[in-house]
Amino acid sequence: MHDHRKLGRELDLFDTDPLMGAGLPYWLPDGAAVRHALEEYIRTAERRAGYRHVYSPVLGKRELYEISGHWAHYSDDMFPPMDLGGEQVVLRPSLCPHHAVIYRSRSHSYRELPLRMAELGGMYRSELSGVLGGLTRVRAIQLNDAHIFCTLEQVADEARAALELIRQAYRALGIVPTRYRLSLPGPGGKYVAAPEQWQRATALLTEVLERSGLEFEAAEGEAAFYGPKIDVQLTDSAGREFTLSTVQVDFHQPEQFDLHYIGADGAKHRPVMVHRSIIGSVERAVAQLIEQHGGAFPAWLAPVQLAILPVSDDELPNAAALLRQCDDLGLRAEVAGPERGTLAARIRAARLVPYQAVIGAKEAADDRVALRLRDGRRFDPQPADGVLARIGALVDAHSTELWDSAA
Repeated sequence: MHDHRKLGRELDLFDTDPLMGAGLPYWLPDGAAVRHALEEYIRTAERRAGYRHVYSPVLGKRELYEISGHWAHYSDDMFPPMDLGGEQVVLRPSLCPHHAVIYRSRSHSYRELPLRMAELGGMYRSELSGVLGGLTRVRAIQLNDAHIFCTLEQVADEARAALELIRQAYRALGIVPTRYRLSLPGPGGKYVAAPEQWQRATALLTEVLERSGLEFEAAEGEAAFYGPKIDVQLTDSAGREFTLSTVQVDFHQPEQFDLHYIGADGAKHRPVMVHRSIIGSVERAVAQLIEQHGGAFPAWLAPVQLAILPVSDDELPNAAALLRQCDDLGLRAEVAGPERGTLAARIRAARLVPYQAVIGAKEAADDRVALRLRDGRRFDPQPADGVLARIGALVDAHSTELWDSAA
């Protein structure tokens, strides 16, 4: 595996600057393209799975986090409060209190449940400068987060469906998890004191893992302060294990925020809150993708999906027309013309681009391209329309394959 901190900078995906501050990377255009593709994938997958997306502010009153329990159990990892108009506001360390408040803002019937609320939102953690590095340990995080408000009877099915969304995303990303972990409270930790809630949540998550047919290991001391969780563990280039995706069952915050729904009996009932993150933070997900793929991303994620290579200046008009076709189809392409060197040099420079379309005099004469794939395969000249259609189909399917030979 590659070290994303080195390779990500070499590939012009991201960088840092002392003036912006430690743990606050910025994204360059190619990195922003990867990030955008990843975010669009997860939004679409969530929408198809019945989630509705919201936006919530990155600031909240200190009282919000006192109610949620973050202030008592997590304040050491939060940025200090800011005094504002006689109140104290805090950069949020988590999205769940905001989503609880959004749920509470409207009345809900049992007929609406499960209510699935998702957001790709910023959150902030006051990490010590000594542990910051690259995209994996940062102070500003873009989190793929969601909260499902449901009845007790719906919890297991919702958690299992979230776990399947995670597995589906990993297949599209070409990521293989190291292991699944059932994270439990441990001695000496700061946890909500509610033994019955912990036992019930642990039993539900154990059932989910077993019914999903997944081998897992229990680990004490790794739970969230409000409940146990399923953690999907990966390994980085240094051999260190880390958590990317999670599914959690929470009985605590619905009580803290006095959440309820109207049941079939006309009475108020308390929902259960299932927290889940399919790809975790965008930063950590991209770091893992860089390391695992060495910059040779699946075609749907690649910053440039097609390099257009005119052999000489005479083919530049054809290259420009092909570029416009790519734009119309939503494919990320660029023209690497003769001003960038010999054809062989340009092919080498585009070695990480999934597809290379070479246009010589013969190809230009009848609107064809000679296609080369990143893995070394080459094809006889083909009509440009057909080539783009096949590439577009693979990209739309979020396939990890470069070419569908059966098409």
